[in-house]
Amino acid sequence: MDITISSSFLPTDDPEASLVFYRDVLGFEVRGDVGSGTMRWITLGAPGQDVSIVLHPPAADPGITEAESAVISEMMAKGTYAGINLQAKDLDAAFERVQGSGADIMQEPMDQDWGARDFAVRDPAGNSVRISQA
Repeated sequence: MDITISSSFLPTDDPEASLVFYRDVLGFEVRGDVGSGTMRWITLGAPGQDVSIVLHPPAADPGITEAESAVISEMMAKGTYAGINLQAKDLDAAFERVQGSGADIMQEPMDQDWGARDFAVRDPAGNSVRISQA
């Protein structure tokens, strides 16, 4: 089989703030932007890479109940609903840029027991974003 990753979905309750974070702070390019207000799907990705992140309304699925939507909102507020792992060629420069944006830093750059060097931040929706040294 020849299967590759096309996209990963991250919820956002503030599409404009998330767009600023992923586009302006992390440097991703916008590949699509459909909908309006809080019902907006924004597709972004790193230049030169085919994989995309789709920022989407957290409870837009018509099958989600009000109770489930409330749980999703609570988990997003705590930062426990979704996350993504990224890599940077220069971790310290990436950290300085992210920290300078005023993002919620969860962990400063450090060497992990499993061999990675990384830092962690929350995006504007509360999603966990871990960035490791490439």
